[in-house]
Order: sequence, then C-alpha cells, then structure tokens
Amino acid sequence: MGLIPNTPGDASNNVSAPFHTLNMANAAAPVSIHQHQDTADIEFHVTYLDSETGRVRREDFHDLSAAERFANARLRDEECWAVVDQVTVQHTRRMVA
Repeated sequence: MGLIPNTPGDASNNVSAPFHTLNMANAAAPVSIHQHQDTADIEFHVTYLDSETGRVRREDFHDLSAAERFANARLRDEECWAVVDQVTVQHTRRMVA
C-alpha cells in the first residue's frame, strides 16, 4: 500500500508536507481547558427617553452605580423617564480554523 501525498508519513517525497493542514492546526491552535467554556457577565442597560429628539435610546454599563447616575442625569423634566435593567450576557468562545 502506498503513502498518501501531503501527509506527514510522506514527508520525504513532498516538500510541502511540513505545512500539512493537520500539522498546522495542531501546532497553531493548542487546545485549552478553558477554550470552549461559556462565561456570563452582568450588564446594566439604561433605556430612556431622549427629550431633545423624542426617541427612546439605550446605553449599556458594566457598573450599576454608573448606570444609575446616567439614568438620573436623563431625568431633566417631568416628561422624561429612564429604566435600569440588569441583564445576564452569555459569551461563547469558539475556535475557528
């Protein structure tokens, strides 16, 4: 049975064998135990009425106190409103080849 071209076993007959896709993937992308773990972060979304434009807008914050300060600053008159929501954001890491 002959050797398959472009495989590590056929390196003596093929100059490009060291650059075989399988070899590159193993060398360039080591597997980590944390590589495919999902992580959850907490964000605070402030939804508010922009009194200058009449549009509802949203800003995102990582800190509750910053979100509350921002929401309070949007309350300029009795027509204005702002809501702070705590949101769990899922981040998924994926390995790409």
